[in-house]
Amino acid sequence: MANVADGFGSSILGYPRIGSRRELKWALEHYWHGTGTREDLERVAREIVDDQINELHAAGLTQVPGNTFSYYDHILDNALLFGAVPERFKSLQADMHPLDFYFAMCRGAEDQPPLELVRFCSTPYHYRQPELDENTEFSLHAEALLDEFDRSMARGIELRPVVVGPVSLLLLSKKGPTSEREFSRLDLLDRLLPVYEELFEILARRGATCVQLDEPMFTQDRRDVDLEAFKRAYERLTNAPMRPRMLVTGQYDDFGEALRILAATKVEAIGLDLASFRMKPDRLAEIPGIKRKRLYAGVINGRNVWKSDRYVTLKYLSELAEVCPDMVVSTGCSLLHVPYDTLIEYELEGNLADRLSFAKQKVGEVVSLARALTEGPSENWRRKPSSVHFKQKHDVRQRVYAVTPAMREREPYADRRPAQQERLNLPLVPSTTLGSFPQTNEIRHLRYELGQGRLDYDTYVEKIKEEIERTIRLQEDIGLDVLVHGEHERNDMIQYFAEMLEGFATTHQGWVQVYGSRCVRPPILYGDVRRPKPMTVEWITYAQSLTDKPVKGMVTGPVTMIARSFVRQDQPLFDTADQVALAIRDEVTDLDRAGIAIIQVDEPSIRELMPLREGKERDEYLRWSVDAFKLATSSVRKETQIHTHINYSSKHSVVHAIERLDADVTALVATRSIKWVLEALEEDASHGEGLTHGVGPGVYESRSARIPDIDEFDELLTLASKSISIDRLWANPDGGLKTRHQWQLEPSLRNLVAAARRLRRRAAQEQQ
Repeated sequence: MANVADGFGSSILGYPRIGSRRELKWALEHYWHGTGTREDLERVAREIVDDQINELHAAGLTQVPGNTFSYYDHILDNALLFGAVPERFKSLQADMHPLDFYFAMCRGAEDQPPLELVRFCSTPYHYRQPELDENTEFSLHAEALLDEFDRSMARGIELRPVVVGPVSLLLLSKKGPTSEREFSRLDLLDRLLPVYEELFEILARRGATCVQLDEPMFTQDRRDVDLEAFKRAYERLTNAPMRPRMLVTGQYDDFGEALRILAATKVEAIGLDLASFRMKPDRLAEIPGIKRKRLYAGVINGRNVWKSDRYVTLKYLSELAEVCPDMVVSTGCSLLHVPYDTLIEYELEGNLADRLSFAKQKVGEVVSLARALTEGPSENWRRKPSSVHFKQKHDVRQRVYAVTPAMREREPYADRRPAQQERLNLPLVPSTTLGSFPQTNEIRHLRYELGQGRLDYDTYVEKIKEEIERTIRLQEDIGLDVLVHGEHERNDMIQYFAEMLEGFATTHQGWVQVYGSRCVRPPILYGDVRRPKPMTVEWITYAQSLTDKPVKGMVTGPVTMIARSFVRQDQPLFDTADQVALAIRDEVTDLDRAGIAIIQVDEPSIRELMPLREGKERDEYLRWSVDAFKLATSSVRKETQIHTHINYSSKHSVVHAIERLDADVTALVATRSIKWVLEALEEDASHGEGLTHGVGPGVYESRSARIPDIDEFDELLTLASKSISIDRLWANPDGGLKTRHQWQLEPSLRNLVAAARRLRRRAAQEQQ
C-alpha cells in the first residue's frame, strides 16, 4: 500500500478499457470476423493496458489500479481467474485456444448458447453471468494479472490489483443448467477462499502492498445469510499468513451493514461511494473501528460527466479527515461508465464543455483535491469561477406545470382491446420484432458521408428508403404479422432522438462500453427539452405505405432517454422526465394522427435508475417513472395500440409498475435468461400477480449469434402459454436485431414465425 503518511493519497477504482478511439472494439471485431489475427488483438490489448497505466501514473495518482482490463467482461474474467469454468463449456476447452474458448462463453458456440447477459448493479453495463454448480472446484489462473503486475513493476510503477470480492463473485453468478439439485452459491465460499489466499501470497511475494476487492453486491439489499458469509469471508482472509493489505470497496450506493462488518475486521482500508451516497461524517464516526481504517473517500462520481463542486467537496473531505485521518481521495466507483476525454470533443459549446469531466478529467479532479487537502488550495485554485446557468425555456416549464392527472390516463384496457383487434385483425400469437434490423456497412458509410457534408440529404433519404423497402419485403416474405421499418436511419436509438431534441448535446468520441465490443455514446441532457419538429413520422409513414400489414412506429421512452444519458443535476429527475415525456408525447400524437396503428415506446432501461435498496425512494421512483411513460403515451385514440419493451423482474413492486404502465402489449427483455422470464411469469400468475395485458416474452436472445430451431421456439412459446392466455401472447425476440448479421437473422425469424403458426394451429384444433 503506497505510503501517504505525509498527506492524503489519490486513487481511482477503475478506468475505461475499450480505448479512447475504440481500438479494442475494432480489434475484437476484426478477429471475430476473420480479418484480424490473434496477435493483432493481443498487441492492441497490451498497448491499451500499458498506455493507461503510464498515463495514470503520470497524472499524479499515488496509487494506480491494475487488472481492470478485459477483452469482453471483467466479471467473467474474475470467475475464470479462480477456475470457475461453466460445466456445459468444459468439453470445448481442450480443443480451443484459451482466448477462443473465452469468446465461446461470451458469444456462444454451435451447440451452446452464451452465458447470460445481465445488467450490472445500477449501471447500463451488462456482464456475462458465470455459472456454478454443486461440483464447482476452484483453482488459480492468474497469469494475465501477474504478467501485467510484473511489467509495471519493471517500469517502476506498483499496481494495486483489482479483483471482485469472493462473496460478490458468488452472488453475481447463477446456478448452472447442469446442476442436478438445489444449492446455495454461498455453499461454495469455503472452497473459494483458499484460492484467494493463494493469490494473495503470490502477490505479496512479488512485492504488492495492496489488493482491491470489490463487493458491489453489498450496496443493495442483502439477506442475513449473505451478511454472515461476508463477515466470515473477511475474518478469514484478513488472517491469511501472507498477504498484501486489503482495500474492500462498496461501489454504486450505500455500503450499509457491510461497512460495520468490515470496520470490525482486520481489513486495512475501506472504499465508500460517497458520490452516490454522501454519508455524514458524524454518522461515519459512530461506526466502531472506522477510525483505524484507511478511508478511500469516493467523492468523485464515476457515473456522470459533470465536474464536482470542488469547494463543497474539499470542505466535505476536510470534515471526513477529522474522522478518518488516514484517507485517500478517490472515485466512488470505476470510471468504466464514462467516456475518456472531454478535450477531443471539439464541437461542444464552451459553456457546456467547461462543466464536463470525463475519465481523464476525473483523474485530475481526484489528484487536485488530494493536493488541496494536503497542502491547502493554491490562490488560483481557490478563485471561484463564475456560475454558468443554461437558459431556461419558459414554454417548456409552463407545459410541465400544466400537466394534469387526466393527461396520464387512457380509456380502460377492456375498452381498448376490442377496438384495437377490430382495427388490426391480428391472428393468435402475432409474430413481430422489436425494431432494429442489421445495418449494412453501406448504410453506416452513407450516414458518415452525410455528417461530413459529402452527401446531400435528398440522396441520403432515397438510399434509406430503398433499405426500408428491402426490410419490409423481407419481413413479408418471412411471414411476420406486425412489421417494423428497420431503423436504418438511426445510429444508436438514444443518440438518434437526442440529436433532434433541444436540451441534449451529443459527442463524437464519448464512447462507453455496454458489453463486449458494444459501445454507445450517451447524450448529455443539460437543458430544458423540446421537440422542434417530428422525428420519425416521415420514415414510419413511408414504410407503412409499402404494405397492408401494420408497421410499428418506434420511439424511445422518456425514462430510457434519461437512464442512458448523462443528466443535468440542477433539478429533480422527475421534472426532467416529464419534459422528455412531453416531447415524446408530441411524436406519439403525430404518429397516431398519421394513421400508424401500433406505436412502440421502448423503456428497456426503466429499472436501471431504480434505487438498489427497497424503501420509500424506490416506491417514489416507480411512481414518477410510470407517470412519465403514461404522459408520453396517453394522447392516442383507443384503437391505437401502444407497445413497450422492458426488462422483467418477478419482484412484486416491479410487476405492479409494469401493470401500471398500461401498455397494450409489453415485450420483455430476458434480464437473466429467457426461460427464467417464462418461469417467473408462471410463478407470478400463480400468486395472482401476473401481467394482464398483451405480453411478448422474448423467446429469441437478440444478443446471441445462435440460430434457434423451430422446436426450441415451440417449446418456449408453449411454456409461455401456461402463464399468458394465448389470446394475449406475442412471439418476438427479446431485443432489437441491429447487432446481428443477415445470415443469422433470417433463419431465426423464419423459425420463430413457424413456431408461432404451429402453436396457433394447435390452439385452433383444441377449440374444435
